[in-house]
Amino acid sequence: MEKLAFALVTAARKLRPYFQAHTIVLLTNHPLRKAMSKPDAAGRLIQWSIELSEFDIDYRPRTAIKAQALADFIAEFTSKDDEPTEDVEQASKWTVNIDGSSTKDSGGVGIVLRSPEGDIIKQAIRLQYPTTNNEAEYEALLVGLKTAKILGATELDVRSDSQLVVGQVNGDYEAKEGRMQQYLQLVRHQISQFREVRLCRVPREQNTEADQLAKSASSSTVDDKIKTVQQSSLQTTEVNPIHTEISWMTPIISYLQEGTLPDNRHEARRLKVRASRFLMLQGTLYKRGFSLPYLRCLAPDEANYVMREIHEGVCGDHSGARALQRKIVRAGYYWPSMKADTYQFVQHCDKCQRFANLLHSPPMELVPMTAPWPFAQWGLDIMGPLPIGRRQLRFLVVAIDYFTKWVEAEPLATITERNIQNFVWKTVICRFGIPRVLVSDNGKQFDNPRFRQFSQELGIHNHYSSPGHPQANGQVEVTNRSLLKLIKTRLEGAKGLWPEELPSILWAYRTTVRIPTGETPFRMTFGSEAVVPVEIGLTSFRTSAYDGQKNEEQLRLNLDLIDEVRETAEARMKRYQEKMARHYNSRVKPRQLSIGDLVLRKVTLATRNPSEGKLGPNWEGPYKVIEVRRPGTYHLEDMNGRRLSHPWNAEHLRRYYP
Repeated sequence: MEKLAFALVTAARKLRPYFQAHTIVLLTNHPLRKAMSKPDAAGRLIQWSIELSEFDIDYRPRTAIKAQALADFIAEFTSKDDEPTEDVEQASKWTVNIDGSSTKDSGGVGIVLRSPEGDIIKQAIRLQYPTTNNEAEYEALLVGLKTAKILGATELDVRSDSQLVVGQVNGDYEAKEGRMQQYLQLVRHQISQFREVRLCRVPREQNTEADQLAKSASSSTVDDKIKTVQQSSLQTTEVNPIHTEISWMTPIISYLQEGTLPDNRHEARRLKVRASRFLMLQGTLYKRGFSLPYLRCLAPDEANYVMREIHEGVCGDHSGARALQRKIVRAGYYWPSMKADTYQFVQHCDKCQRFANLLHSPPMELVPMTAPWPFAQWGLDIMGPLPIGRRQLRFLVVAIDYFTKWVEAEPLATITERNIQNFVWKTVICRFGIPRVLVSDNGKQFDNPRFRQFSQELGIHNHYSSPGHPQANGQVEVTNRSLLKLIKTRLEGAKGLWPEELPSILWAYRTTVRIPTGETPFRMTFGSEAVVPVEIGLTSFRTSAYDGQKNEEQLRLNLDLIDEVRETAEARMKRYQEKMARHYNSRVKPRQLSIGDLVLRKVTLATRNPSEGKLGPNWEGPYKVIEVRRPGTYHLEDMNGRRLSHPWNAEHLRRYYP
């Protein structure tokens, strides 16, 4: 009570202006006012009461607030660590009663442990080998010491009825026989691990429980509750590692077991703080976890085994790194670099890489393909097979000019080198002149010695897209889609009539405004708009007011002004391409590869094993990058050194980690 009064007086002295100016409300659960106003109060309380009488102090009981009652209870009833009592010290000792028994072919060990709290632990062990009575007594002593160490005992009171064992351990008797000397050495090694061990001899009448356990263990009666040991402690082989690797656990174990600290003061302080989250149980380091009480700490080789077993073992599911981390923690393991190690382990897993999901995000930014002048760059492609028409026509070869968007197409019965060469000569070169570049895929009808020689003689450059990457020839792919839609909408039941409808379909395409240029391919080519059938059925101004002489003059004028139309269309096309590039590049996730990198290639319909079906891998390889053709396009070779014939786009590749 004097402490509370002194605290109030101290506060009044330091905060005197506030005490004089205001009514002070004092919340307390103690009878402070009554204690200070009692006539028989101590001298100091009377002095403090007189000193506080000048202030207006209102004493009120303190009501409990949320979580305050528990805090008050702990503060009031927690014992002080700096006031140990002799009873506590006496209660920290464990008591162990031991006894050993031997028969002709076996022996038995009985131990009875009593904890400081009064808990009793009994254990009987059958020694399945011939032994003497003294050796059985030593085995009982060793088992008792090991069990007490496992239970966390530091101070031990051992009681035995063997005068020889007690005398040899305490130094009263000399161990002359070799086996007794070895047992004595083992016992002293075990005793050194405790803070204090007291071994005393008791009469057999005071050791009856341990004696009964030892006799039951050495009897011939089979009992599943009795543990069996096949060899003595002297024959137990101790494996000493040839090379002891210093891991992250070594400093923590040294500090917890021996109190060893680094010489550096900051490192020592850091180790103390870090070691507070760890403890040693049965010689193994554990970390106090948040998801589980104890997490076993692992060395690097043990961590690798745990990751491999959980990831790809009997119960493994080749999950991702985060799922692997959760499984490891739930299984009760820990090491400090778990997050980085699991990511690296999953990244290098061969099966995870081969069966990984396909990559749909583009790896490189869009590079628009532009033509410097009309009819300088044409795209070629084959569409089909289509329904069989007259003369067995079932394929459609398409060519489009990259500048004017003018389209030429011809139906074919078969796709041969000669037919493709004749189409290019008749519909492209003879009508619009020799182009500078022909862009096509890697089909044999385009990529063959005959067509290459034909192009080389005319000074035409052949550009081939990467296998499985039609975006490189996207202009003709879009045209094919538009033509196919026109064919499907024109035909109803008789699908084989598409060759007869092809000229009108091409005319419709050529007279339709293209979004990139804002002009029709017809005007981009001839400078004027074509007269369409609707202007004949319902006359327009130019058909009703037709003048032959003025029409010819206007056509010539339009041809003179066609360059301006094309320049305007080119500027509009550049803006359109920039807009498309911004949209495309927003989804880009760069995947840069270098010469020497190992990659996996996407499995295509041509390379997929039909017998595997949907159970086959999504990626095949690995292959090695040997040349960078252009950004995003690479030449590859297999692991036998055989070079692949065509370059591959990064869209179909992913890095392989062996």
